[in-house]
Amino acid sequence: MSLKKQQLPVMKKILILIVLIFLAFVILILSVSNTVKDNRDLPSLMTTKKDLAVRGNIFSSDGFEVASSRKIFSASIDTRSLVKEKKKLFVKLFSIYSGVDEQAVSSKIESKDGYVILSRTIDQKTARALQSLAFKLRKLDIFKSITLGGRTYLHGLNIYETGEERVYTYKDTLTPVLGFVRTLNSENGKQRVQGVNGLEKEFDERLNNFQDGVLEGERDILSYIIFNKDSKIIPRIDGEDMQITIPLKLQKNIELLLDRYKTKLEAQEVIASVMESETGKIIAMASSNRYDPANIKQDEIAHLSNSAIEYNFEPGSVVKPIAISLALDHGHVKTDEIFSAYNKGKKNAKGEYPKGRYKVGRWTIKDDHQFKKNWITLEDIIIFSSNIGTLKIANRLSAEQFYNGYKNFGLSFKTGIDLPYEKRGVIHKLYQYKAGEDKGEDNIFKATDSYGQGITTTFIQILKAYSVFNNGGKIVTPYIVRKDPNYEEKQLLSAQTTSYMKQMLINTIEKGTGKNAKIEGLEIGGKTGTAQMVEDGRYQRKYISSFFGFTNDKSKKYTIGVTVIDPVNRGKNWYYYYASHSAVPVFKEVVKILVKLNYLEPTVEESNN
Repeated sequence: MSLKKQQLPVMKKILILIVLIFLAFVILILSVSNTVKDNRDLPSLMTTKKDLAVRGNIFSSDGFEVASSRKIFSASIDTRSLVKEKKKLFVKLFSIYSGVDEQAVSSKIESKDGYVILSRTIDQKTARALQSLAFKLRKLDIFKSITLGGRTYLHGLNIYETGEERVYTYKDTLTPVLGFVRTLNSENGKQRVQGVNGLEKEFDERLNNFQDGVLEGERDILSYIIFNKDSKIIPRIDGEDMQITIPLKLQKNIELLLDRYKTKLEAQEVIASVMESETGKIIAMASSNRYDPANIKQDEIAHLSNSAIEYNFEPGSVVKPIAISLALDHGHVKTDEIFSAYNKGKKNAKGEYPKGRYKVGRWTIKDDHQFKKNWITLEDIIIFSSNIGTLKIANRLSAEQFYNGYKNFGLSFKTGIDLPYEKRGVIHKLYQYKAGEDKGEDNIFKATDSYGQGITTTFIQILKAYSVFNNGGKIVTPYIVRKDPNYEEKQLLSAQTTSYMKQMLINTIEKGTGKNAKIEGLEIGGKTGTAQMVEDGRYQRKYISSFFGFTNDKSKKYTIGVTVIDPVNRGKNWYYYYASHSAVPVFKEVVKILVKLNYLEPTVEESNN
């Protein structure tokens, strides 16, 4: 065979090989071209992460965090990606890291074949631990890839922010002043909270004045953001924090005191508040009816409102100093004047005359105190709480003087305290006070309103009014967070009238209806008040007992109020409905707490030794 014939098969093979290589190259080019042209859902090199901002915190004046917000996270898996042979291991590890019961985790996994949320209430610290666990689970091959719709996915343990929740560190302390929130879903599906009552409501806009943070940039193989010049960072700004005027320690001590007296008096509620007389700053506002804002129970719904500002009641004799001080200031009564006790009849074995009785129109007004004389002084009227003496003095005021005077003291007006849903209370109309005035007759509306019957007030209104007697005749506005910088104190009474009324309130403690409130070394004054409760338009055999007054040492002045709603008035404790046996003892215990916690320093007289 010739050499030329031998080379033909070799050339043929080379040619075929070249053709095959060319065809392979063409196929490769076409494949790459088609791949480029395809619309594929490739993972983006850029990623965005949001940093959820939360509601602001509330602090007591002594620095304790009484309300705060924390992020909450959810944990989820796709059960189809979970390797069956390693399910028990996953359940065990997730339970250890999350604190969720193993049985609960296992039940959720078994309940559904697909996307399952294992927990919705994971805190931030636990979330970080679970994110670390998620990375370890991938290394342990606990999850496998699954194909859905022609695509392959690998779903592991997913931890993500789902919103915030409100935390109340000290449970029911400071409620109902603190208030509570409700849960809402925001536009991006995150759980948010909104104030519903109390300080949470009043300052909702301020507490929720936040901005979510944003982190945007290239991601690495583990999906973490790589920070460089092209990254976008918007810092997270949480809601504004705020500090209230009430110290936690003082508040808690008074709350425990009220709890004890509610039980002892079998009362519906006991309320107490302490305010700086010269500034209006509230340093305690407590109720025996409280609740845990994070766990409100069915039988606590009636406790959600703040009775100190939302409950209207007939105040009783605590308003008598207001009516008498107005008459003094207008020059209608003299401090050395003598009045009839209207106690006609013979003395009893104790040398006491029958209780006074006086007619105003067709109504007969009675006194509760039995005097040992037919004629009484202005001091007697105040310290022994004479209804008749008070109404006789009040009727010397003109309709305008009486009406405007009560309004100037804040009756029938909101006090301006920085809490929501404050009620106004009601006094009679000006024209009603004018009835019979042109004939010189006693007016029944002035009469009953002068001793606190037929009108309604709130606890906080009376507290504000009593600041006048301990602040040189000036009235202040109570506040818990902010003091209105535009508010100007109003001079209601002259210095002379104020000084006299203050001394009369002190005398009421020394020898009158409030003697059980006396504490040596402190200047204490006040007035009792007991009034029947009105339900469905009728007076009931239920009572509201109050004591409002002041307590001072050499440098500090406090206005204090106590109201007991519906104390027991039967059996051996029938007398508890009298303020002197219910509200006064609570008042005294509040003062003792102020002394114990160094808010007051009694003066100790030095002995000769």
